[in-house]
Amino acid sequence: MRWPALVVGVVLIGVAVAAFTRVSDTRAGLLAEVVTLLGGLAGVSLSLYGLAARRRSRTRNGTGVTSSSAPPRVPRPRSRNDILVGAGGIALAIVLLGGLGLSAGFWWGLFGSVLLLPMIAGSIYLCLRYLRASP
Repeated sequence: MRWPALVVGVVLIGVAVAAFTRVSDTRAGLLAEVVTLLGGLAGVSLSLYGLAARRRSRTRNGTGVTSSSAPPRVPRPRSRNDILVGAGGIALAIVLLGGLGLSAGFWWGLFGSVLLLPMIAGSIYLCLRYLRASP
């Protein structure tokens, strides 16, 4: 399922790029703009799924592993990527919000912080997960 999603995502991104060339101040141009936005969103989402999805574990007979027969999960040690990506995300948020606050003012900085809140929360989660798993 990963490869078809990746291929469809790339095709949808191509459709979005093709629709971008037809955007103008007409009714047809507005429709092309909607196709561009939705096609790009769906294409990027499917491409990310195709690149990041994990394969399901299977038993020898080809069926999925049930929870009663699955061995107990041993937590893997956290890699340094967690702390690096988390710290990088926090640093990027600080730079973006600082630039927005200095150039556009406090209210735009507040609006930007609301928009960046999921990224900031995810970055903090990555840092805390690494720190909790480290001996």
